[in-house]
Amino acid sequence: MKRKTSDTISIIVFLLPALILFFGILVAPIIISGYYSVFDWQFPFDKTFCGFQNYKKLFTTEWYPLWKGVKNVFLLAGLSLVIQLPLSLGLALMLGRGIKGERFFLSVNFLPVLISTVVIGLLWRRMYDADAGVINPLLRSVGIIGEENIQWLAANGDHLLMACIVPMLWQYVGYHMLLMYAGVKSVAPELREAAMIDGATTWQVDRFVVIPSMKQVLKVSVIFSVTGSLKSYDLVSILAGDRTYAAAVPSTVLMNTKSVGLYGMSSASAVVIIVLCFAAAVLINALFRERD
Repeated sequence: MKRKTSDTISIIVFLLPALILFFGILVAPIIISGYYSVFDWQFPFDKTFCGFQNYKKLFTTEWYPLWKGVKNVFLLAGLSLVIQLPLSLGLALMLGRGIKGERFFLSVNFLPVLISTVVIGLLWRRMYDADAGVINPLLRSVGIIGEENIQWLAANGDHLLMACIVPMLWQYVGYHMLLMYAGVKSVAPELREAAMIDGATTWQVDRFVVIPSMKQVLKVSVIFSVTGSLKSYDLVSILAGDRTYAAAVPSTVLMNTKSVGLYGMSSASAVVIIVLCFAAAVLINALFRERD
């Protein structure tokens, strides 16, 4: 009994710091945001209980374009699934075969992840510049556009949203590639050899042996990609600005409402982001569990 009690105390002592951090950094802010979201609170005035009116305003008022932001991040998440992750998987499969210069290509593709997002945002702003940038001349050289210069970052312009999405997809290709590369390398060489002895081509080995063996890694990449899209902020803020309607995302709506002192509405925006990320993670887990 003494030994069992001692083990229980040891477990509690070791878990306590992690639990304190978990509840203090994650759980408590979520509860506080949920509490503030049901109040009409314009700092520094007193709070007035308003129920779900803040959520209604966020989804029905054009000045708080949360519905537009939700649609934009779902578009980003969809493009991440059909462009970013397949590209990352292709690179991981190619590098996992042990090609010459494997470490070099790994480092080059992972480099954008290491660069500050502010630096990347300023770099792409320069590239998108209508007069001095490189995007317009490049598209003109291959005949995609004519002599006109496209204003990629024009406020509420037709091209602004895609101009923000492209660098966000590009930046994290290397991140997912590295996750998938680790999954490729974890596949037992004996499985590859057995498949090739049976006459499978390299593509068939990847399709029927390697990819099914790294299903859990793919699930993690899908969750990170989708939830990362839903809570995206930094590059959109740098390239488009917080108050831009065309490229609005929930995080820019949150910062926009907070900047004018609407703490109740900004808390409601935070709750929406949390719910979207949690629902996406649960759904993806369920989809992969069904396939298993």
